[in-house]
Amino acid sequence: MADKKRFAVILSGCGNKDGAEIHESVMTLWAIHKHGADYQCFAPDIAQHHVLNFISGKEMAESRNVLVESARIARGNIKNLKDYKAADYDGLIMPGGLGAAKNLSTFAFDGPDCTVNEDVARAVRETAAQKKPIGALCIAPAIVAKILGDVLVTIGHDTGTAAAIARMGARHEQTTHGEITIDKDHRVVTTPCYMLDARLDQIGEGAESLVEAVIEMA
Repeated sequence: MADKKRFAVILSGCGNKDGAEIHESVMTLWAIHKHGADYQCFAPDIAQHHVLNFISGKEMAESRNVLVESARIARGNIKNLKDYKAADYDGLIMPGGLGAAKNLSTFAFDGPDCTVNEDVARAVRETAAQKKPIGALCIAPAIVAKILGDVLVTIGHDTGTAAAIARMGARHEQTTHGEITIDKDHRVVTTPCYMLDARLDQIGEGAESLVEAVIEMA
């Protein structure tokens, strides 16, 4: 029997407004197990950009840590992204949520002129250099575009974000619910998820299609 495939999943906190999108994250982990693979969650040990009240949308006068908050989704089984080694895994998957654009990068504030957290950039580059697949959901494809440059991705059909991706040297493909875009040359799989006005079942469909494609590439 072949060894079980194992994937690293990078989280960016806990909650779509200031961290990792919980539905996308959980559906990704569910799909990995459903299709016979396993996962290890990672997050950078850094401060969140800010903490929001999810009822009022207002900023709260407190600080939180991205690794500690991500551990909520991972049920405590999480590692510091500094310790990620691409050689130990069959691929890398990054759910979305504004934490990807606020904590893992500055895309939410700087658009195509953004910077990416050095541990995130190293993980993506190292994985790509070893020709292992990379999956990105929702806004996370923008981070992959910033790191890898000329790569084909999707964030759905938001024209402003698609234009920003093009300015970073990448190419955008328009998609809708549950659809994925595959860049076979770069071994990158992306899906729009909550970049569209989506239901939870549509998030699950997109996450599962992405995971299936990533497993097949591995």
